[in-house]
Amino acid sequence: MSGAALGLEVVVVFFLALFLLHRYGDFRKQQRMVLFGTLLAWYLCFLIVFILPLDVSTTIYNQCVIDYTHAVTPTVPANQTTGNSTVPPTQSTAKACTKPWSYIPHGIMPVFWRVVYWTSQCLTWLLLPFMQSYARSGGFSITSKIKTALIENAIYYGTYLLIFGSLLIYVAVHPQWHLSWYELQTIGITAANTWGLFLLVLLMGYGLVEIPRGYWEASRHGHQLIKTYFKLAKLMTEKADSEENLEDVMEEVRKVSESIKYNHPLRKYIDTVLRKCPVEYQEKMGRNMDDYEDFDDRQNTYPTEKSLAKLHKQVIYAVQRHNRTRVQWHVQLEEAFHLEDVAKNESSSAREFVHSFASAEPPGWFQRYFYTPAVEWYWECLLKQWFYRVLAVVLSLFSVAVVWSECTFFSTRPVLSLFAVLIQLAQKDYNYLYIEMACFITIFFLCTTVYSTVFRIRVFNYYYLAPHHQTDAYSLQFSGMLFCRLTPPLCLNFLGLIHMDSAISHKDREQTAYTSIMGSMKVLSIIANGFYIYYPMLIVILCIATYFSLGTRCLNLLGFQQFMGDNELTSDLIDEGKELLKRERRKRQRIEDGENRRREWRERYGNREQNATRNRNVQQAELQETNYADTANANASSAGRQAKYTRASSQPERDCIELLEDAEPLDFNADMPSDDPLGAETGRHTGGRYLSMSNSQSRIFDDV
Repeated sequence: MSGAALGLEVVVVFFLALFLLHRYGDFRKQQRMVLFGTLLAWYLCFLIVFILPLDVSTTIYNQCVIDYTHAVTPTVPANQTTGNSTVPPTQSTAKACTKPWSYIPHGIMPVFWRVVYWTSQCLTWLLLPFMQSYARSGGFSITSKIKTALIENAIYYGTYLLIFGSLLIYVAVHPQWHLSWYELQTIGITAANTWGLFLLVLLMGYGLVEIPRGYWEASRHGHQLIKTYFKLAKLMTEKADSEENLEDVMEEVRKVSESIKYNHPLRKYIDTVLRKCPVEYQEKMGRNMDDYEDFDDRQNTYPTEKSLAKLHKQVIYAVQRHNRTRVQWHVQLEEAFHLEDVAKNESSSAREFVHSFASAEPPGWFQRYFYTPAVEWYWECLLKQWFYRVLAVVLSLFSVAVVWSECTFFSTRPVLSLFAVLIQLAQKDYNYLYIEMACFITIFFLCTTVYSTVFRIRVFNYYYLAPHHQTDAYSLQFSGMLFCRLTPPLCLNFLGLIHMDSAISHKDREQTAYTSIMGSMKVLSIIANGFYIYYPMLIVILCIATYFSLGTRCLNLLGFQQFMGDNELTSDLIDEGKELLKRERRKRQRIEDGENRRREWRERYGNREQNATRNRNVQQAELQETNYADTANANASSAGRQAKYTRASSQPERDCIELLEDAEPLDFNADMPSDDPLGAETGRHTGGRYLSMSNSQSRIFDDV
């Protein structure tokens, strides 16, 4: 099993990152470089989280081997020696140094961490910012996009170079410091981790409170439904704003498209912009434009390539925002309908879950055999809320443990960090599986509090991770940058919590391969002994502020509508969302009723009508043959009798009979002149005849 666990986790983590990217990104529409850069950033960060527990267990085993080696050849006191003999190691010590199942051979982990860490740092500080500007650029060529990206990142890179240069000059002129390349590298890593730790505490303080509270509120169906009404009202406002913005941008595109004709040099740029517009707008602009009209430079003022690039950027943003709000609106409607169905089914005595609207897709094998209506009722109306409450309590206990450990992890005598106590207890028995599980659960919870906040926060429409493939390229890459900057300090913080970092424990023990790559923080004692120890204590203040929703209240006072139960504006938005949902429910109910009526009509009368039509056609054919023969015989006999025994009573009757006998059948396919253009379609008098609708429908509309 040597190295097998490492290879297995490398594969599993890749598919996890790919799954998340598929949920938030769009593989078919977004650029391949954007998807590759985001996938690589997420993948490397998740690798650090999943592989670090293996590094911890391997380090504990290596320390066991060192202790065993010293125990075999110790410096034994005189009263414990007999001649040249030494104290042999006990059987328990030999048994404790059994290799763990996930043991990674010596020399692999340092190389692995070096590749993962420096690749992620190059992504977050160099490549991803450049790719962000490149993806947002409205340029029409690769050269113009690269130029725009370089200009936008000049200030960004210049700021870091200025700070790093100032620190380098300060270190160079200081008489006590003689830094080598290794120490300069450590200073750079420390600076990056310090920036990440500053943001890490802010995000973690929010997630430690909001995640347990979110599950507790999810167990309250009434509260969740009211909050969904509020979200619907806000989303409707955003949806209307996005539609209005799209209309304005499309109007600008239409004006520019009509002013620049087919033979203008800038026409190729207009065609590029039009391809980014929705299909319905492309069709409208195509119908209202004469592509073969020459342009005249003396009469018209044409936009520049720079203004067209700006318009191109606006089109990309407007279309992305419109599609995102439209998809989110439908998803939010489905959630609201489901919550209302849960509220109705809770009082049902049949104990079978009944949906308001039938699903568009047929139920799969899981719904047919396992997740039946009865099982769904017990889960949605009874078990789910208790499961969420238990989960909220467990997560709350984890949050309390994290807050306590963050405030006390610097104390080594006595050991106050709860996670350090658990790891040290397991280390005594060298229970490697327990050590790895404890490390993985702890670091996974820490990452969940941080990463979930990254996925939930929204900076206006500048940064927004939207599910259902609706996240734009800029937000995807920005999330990759955040992950690469937050994960290394988060892992160092975790190693400090379990006292596996010598800068915290102050013990001469075996270091993890990850810590050796980070370097010794003792180079900058102010950061190692000050900022890294006391700054995480601020997490207590952040948790208290999040518990009392101080940030939400401040945003609400500034005019950003937030869900507040005791606010008049919140009540108005809840009522508005409820009315919107009622309107959508009536609309969907009418559509479903119409579909049901058509389905019932087809089932009831479809086969009967087909059989009746088939029988009627056969009977008409037989009747026509019989009537034709009878008519021919009758005409022959009646003509003879009429010539022999009768005569016309008057001249007009004889003329009428002759006219009818000589008349030819009407050709309905022929073009007949008419003064009324609607006469052929409405059955009006045309050319001296009345056209029957039953006879003319199958012929008049053949060409339509």
